[in-house]
This record gives sequence, structure tokens and C-alpha cells, in this order.
Amino acid sequence: MKSIDYTTTIPGASHWSFEARRGSAMKLTDLSGAGNVGMLFYNPRNLLERYNAPDTLKCQHTFKLTAGHCLYSDMGRIFASITQDTFGWHDTVSGTSHKTMVEKKWGQRDYQTQSNNWLQNGFDAFLVELAKYGLGRADTAANINWFSKVATNDNGAMALDTSANQASASVELRFEMDTLVVLHTCPHPLEASAEYPRGDIRIDLGEAAPIQEDDLCLNSRPENARGFANNALYHIGV
Repeated sequence: MKSIDYTTTIPGASHWSFEARRGSAMKLTDLSGAGNVGMLFYNPRNLLERYNAPDTLKCQHTFKLTAGHCLYSDMGRIFASITQDTFGWHDTVSGTSHKTMVEKKWGQRDYQTQSNNWLQNGFDAFLVELAKYGLGRADTAANINWFSKVATNDNGAMALDTSANQASASVELRFEMDTLVVLHTCPHPLEASAEYPRGDIRIDLGEAAPIQEDDLCLNSRPENARGFANNALYHIGV
């Protein structure tokens, strides 16, 4: 990041949203090593354009997200690039937690009786933030889960690999177009810990460094060069 102009901490089991401008940067830091950040992207000028996990993985020939990867919309443009990553393996195939999952694992605890210690789930957290922009259940999509590494066993079943967890792990995004960011800090749907985890996440926002010809994300795949070209076409006259 070229500068840090705003910093906030999102407690575990919370949700937040904001509009990131083209050329800005966001750094996420898992303060305790127990965090998970569910995240969705939308074009604030056309809310029908949103993050597309299948295209993001397919066009970059990968199952995980890390530095050098770009995050694509369903119109072939790039919302953001991952410019820095100390965690090394982020999930975008497992979806998000639901009310029934959370109740089955950790019991029922609602806001009316437990206040901020209630057990929020990722899907309802997304819906609360989406409602602020006139969006709802039909507008949800496959999301990213930052700081959550997913592995498969010999039978092909997926599980969280908690050996990757580390306090102060960080990942940094450079926004390539204006982007509505919707996020929550609720547990990953494959979380298996005995206690409901509450990992706090620090968010730094600021100005991104300019893209150079040797940019890691621009050059990591030929497809990314075409994605950046699609962004350039979209921004003509802007």
C-alpha cells in the first residue's frame, strides 16, 4: 500500500460493507490467528455485476487464492488483485455458514438473550449488509473465505487445515475498479472447533501503489492481461 488512510477493527461474528474506489487498497490482518473473513464483491454502478468464484479459479488454473491472483466479476472484469499475502491459501469454494450449521455445532444463542455474544452465521450477516443496498437472498453468490485453508482427505472430503492459522497473517488487495465490498467475520462453514471462534480482523484502507509493467498480478497468467484489458475498456472516458 502506498498509504494507510483509515484503520478499523471488525470483531469476530460481525459484518461490514463499504465502497472501495478504483486505485485504492485494503489490507486484512487476522489479529489472533482464529479469523475468517467471508467476502462478496459487487459493481456499485451495476449491482448485477458481482464476484464470480468459478471464473476466478478456472481462468487462473487454481483451486486456492493467494498473491498474484485476480478476483473476477461475472462480466470478465477484475474487481481486485491480491498484491501481498503472508497466509498463502484462501478458500472460495466452501460457501458460508448458515443458521442451522451454527446451531448444530454450537447451540442456539440469539441476540435478544445474549446481546453481542450471540452466535451469528455468515449467510444472515451477508443479508443484513446486502439489504443496505437493496439486495437480498437472490443476490448472494459464492464468496471468498480469507484466512481459511481447505484440504481434502483420502476420501475427497474437505476440511479446514488449521495448521495454516497464524496470528498477524495479512492479505492485501488493490482495487482495479470501483467495488462494493460486503464482508462478515463469522466462522467458516467447515469450522470444527469446540467453541464458537471469534477472530478479530483489522482493516487498513488507503491508496494503492501504481501498477508497473512487471506487476505480479498482471503477469501471473495470460488471462489476467485480458482481464486488465477489459477493465481498461470499461474505464474509457471515466
